[in-house]
Amino acid sequence: MNDNSQYCMRLTVGAHSARHVRRIVRMHLDLWAMSDLVDAVELAVTELLANVVRHVPDRYCELLLRRRPHGVRVEVSDRHPQLPLPLDASEEDEFGRGLVLLDAVVDRWGVTPGPVTAGKTVWFECGSAPAPAPAPTRQGMTSPLDCLQGD
Repeated sequence: MNDNSQYCMRLTVGAHSARHVRRIVRMHLDLWAMSDLVDAVELAVTELLANVVRHVPDRYCELLLRRRPHGVRVEVSDRHPQLPLPLDASEEDEFGRGLVLLDAVVDRWGVTPGPVTAGKTVWFECGSAPAPAPAPTRQGMTSPLDCLQGD
């Protein structure tokens, strides 16, 4: 989709992908006059992409960046059915703090399982309106993995 309120990209995440995606995120947030959200969104995107590298066998994902009236929503979708779980990482653990960090820097986040075992979407919102939106239901839900269909 090529309207000015969202951006979607498909990628196989590698060692330098997060750096490039952060540039794209920064560009869009600047364009949308949301520069105050850049640090939090970049950090959160980096954590979600690191999870794809670490836990998704083919490292393929889609990133959807959506402008909202009071902020931004980011969705990272992949085809791996394993849902992320926050861990109780000890001081010696090298990994396991990503979702805790995500929770600390964003206003809301969650995970939406895909249909049957077709993956999941991990999403977050920054600068969102104070009143939380109701949780989506499975009925009528579309997958962000289809965001570029029809282009």
